[in-house]
Amino acid sequence: MNKGRLEAFSDGVLAIIITIMVLEIKVPHGHDLKDLKPLIPIFLSYLLSFIYIGIYWNNHHHMLHTAKQVRGDVLWANLHLLFWLSLIPFVTGWMGENHFQAMPMALYGIVLLMAALAYFLLQRRIIVSQGENSILKKAVGKDIKGKISPIIYLISIAASFLSGWLAGGGYVLVALIWLIPDKRIERILKETKD
Repeated sequence: MNKGRLEAFSDGVLAIIITIMVLEIKVPHGHDLKDLKPLIPIFLSYLLSFIYIGIYWNNHHHMLHTAKQVRGDVLWANLHLLFWLSLIPFVTGWMGENHFQAMPMALYGIVLLMAALAYFLLQRRIIVSQGENSILKKAVGKDIKGKISPIIYLISIAASFLSGWLAGGGYVLVALIWLIPDKRIERILKETKD
């Protein structure tokens, strides 16, 4: 199957996720800057989740760029990833509305952890479908970022019951790790064209 439909569907779902998140930010009934103060936790949770969705969109795009075609198992793995990403608006809203309390922070981390594991599964399915000479396999290499992210998520989930801010710091740390542009796939693609 051509990967174009998979990419288009995934892009659409991610765009809807971002739209849902921003629509959850309610306009305050007031005209002063002080009326925006109660929205600070909601905006901060939105900002973090927006960055996460952007990271997933960017990496998903690069990962699919290595595939020539997709099989059924890749389609299902992609849907699995989109399922967990589609829960981000809910946990983002709950986290922001409750000012980073323990349970919303923990659930936010669980959804991030599950999305990371789903992304890993999708990555593995693409590598298997492309065979031993997979461009993606060469590009991923040891995948240090992919291995340490779930560990930080688990620590942050546990930390959420001590301090919401400590857990949030872990989630921000993972976002920062992935925010740095990853040139592995681009480099391997360029090498294969040369």
